[in-house]
Amino acid sequence: MRFPQAMDVVLCMNLYGDILSDLAAEAAGGLGMAPSGCFGDRWAYFESVHGSAPDIAGQAIANPTATILGLAAEAGRLEAAVARVYRDGRRLTRDQGGTATTREFCKAVLEALG
Repeated sequence: MRFPQAMDVVLCMNLYGDILSDLAAEAAGGLGMAPSGCFGDRWAYFESVHGSAPDIAGQAIANPTATILGLAAEAGRLEAAVARVYRDGRRLTRDQGGTATTREFCKAVLEALG
């Protein structure tokens, strides 16, 4: 990919898609920042690129940004709320240089939604 910014969609096999999405997520700030969409004939589901993250399960330190931004209908309002939380910088998760738990980050986003 000599000019990746020229592409809207990259269609590839699962392994290569996984590698590309992980690289892109890191470029965006970490695996918790990149939403992923899996599309079938009758439905689709959205998740964080990092998947289940069993290494941090139950510790309340996961970054929910990608999951939040995968909600299409509410995306505009949610993106603005997430942006306000990041600009404020007081309740960021550990992977973004903060100390907030997952619940604290989500509460900040809900408060920013108004």
